[in-house]
Amino acid sequence: MRIIALYHFESDTARLVEDFAADFERSRGGSIELVSLESKEGADMARLYDIVRYPALLAVRDDGQLSAQWQGDPLPLMDEVAGYLVR
Repeated sequence: MRIIALYHFESDTARLVEDFAADFERSRGGSIELVSLESKEGADMARLYDIVRYPALLAVRDDGQLSAQWQGDPLPLMDEVAGYLVR
């Protein structure tokens, strides 16, 4: 399972997402991949998973199937996200 954060690196919420990812790694031991929506990968991912509000967090299985998504502000609780890492 991968946890991916899609966001605009130069936005007002960039610091919020980056702090969330750092705190998540420190407190839960898991990592969140930070992906820019300005990159080809980020734009393709947003289109594929029908993401329309940012920032977005995605829980994606190894086969690419979307297990959960959270769009917009506020970000979800860390416990909600961490629950997808153990599945």
